Amino acid sequence: MSNKIMTDKQTGEKHCRCFKRCGGCQLGEPYKDQLERKQQKADRMLSKFAPVNRILPMENPYNYRCKVQNIYGLDRSKRIISGVYQSSGQKIVAVDDCFLEDERAAPIVRSVKKLMKDMRIPPYDIRSGRGILRHTLIRTSRSTGQVMLVLVTAGAMLPAKNNLVKALRAAHPEITTIVQNICHDGMPLTLGERDIVLFGKGYIEDELCGCRFRISPASFYQVNPLQTEKLYSCAVEAAGISEGVRVIDAYCGTGTIGIICAKNGAEVTGVELNKSACRDAHKNAELNGLKNIKFCNDDAGKFMQAMASKGEGCDVLIMDPPRAGASREFIGCAGRLAPQKIVYVSCKIETLERDLKAFRREGYKVTYIQPVDMFPHTMGIETVCLLERKGEKNEAH
Repeated sequence: MSNKIMTDKQTGEKHCRCFKRCGGCQLGEPYKDQLERKQQKADRMLSKFAPVNRILPMENPYNYRCKVQNIYGLDRSKRIISGVYQSSGQKIVAVDDCFLEDERAAPIVRSVKKLMKDMRIPPYDIRSGRGILRHTLIRTSRSTGQVMLVLVTAGAMLPAKNNLVKALRAAHPEITTIVQNICHDGMPLTLGERDIVLFGKGYIEDELCGCRFRISPASFYQVNPLQTEKLYSCAVEAAGISEGVRVIDAYCGTGTIGIICAKNGAEVTGVELNKSACRDAHKNAELNGLKNIKFCNDDAGKFMQAMASKGEGCDVLIMDPPRAGASREFIGCAGRLAPQKIVYVSCKIETLERDLKAFRREGYKVTYIQPVDMFPHTMGIETVCLLERKGEKNEAH
């Protein structure tokens, strides 16, 4: 059964028949009620540290995802279907459209299915290990209009490759690059290490907060650019970025926050453990013509520990860790480095609460908390916190 999106004519609220089946959405109530639910959670978990500002909403909480992934399979009639794995297992839920995804994605996916049938390109079966096309990844940019299609295959073979690219370009002139990614990993929705550029540059570019960023197939990039602008603007403003401020951007990924800080005059050092992300960060700095930012491929905690042992320091530490939050070792190193300000950008409020307690023991006080609704219709809450150093370490919990 394919999904069907219905729109309430009076409220404009959208409803999907796949709700709770595909796992993409967790909240089905009206958007204002979703915001209130998230505000109450943020207040409950974080107000003990400082007053929590009102969550920043989306004006239009639909079609915001600029990264869209679809898997392919066969239904009982052996017809090619596309969709997502059911949240409870590896059964494919057929999804023809999604009100979370960029509207340019669904027509491209429909064309891929048609061309798979016409050119006899079988979908990969995760149980048998047979087939060719594992999944597709579509990345889009609203600011530049660029669109990337990534065809993830189980091996290098892709039948009628040239004709496939020609047909896709004819049907969708908005596509600016097509990449074949070869993935031998059995895990679903993963990318392999080898890319073959079939058309275009092999990447797209996006503009954010006055800066330009290069996005490759495997690049980490926030999936909601409109809200990301709000999030990063809050972070830069909280940090008090100005000419000459020394900044460490920990867990810097492809360098987005650090590059925005450098654009505002700060002297920035980005630290990232992932080598490919660090390479992208260097390219993004060059793309923006910045000389006042550098990147180190290293563990952030060890890097800061080495800085502290040399008597070096910084004015501001910006950290945007993964969902697991910061390690105890990282927080200890941050305490020894002793920046006057720490800006913590969190994607999981539960680990943020835990880490704020640890930073309090290192002598930091939370002075600003701003939730941002980055992922409407899900339980996710993105939060910016400003911590400021207040004298000696406080041993109280």
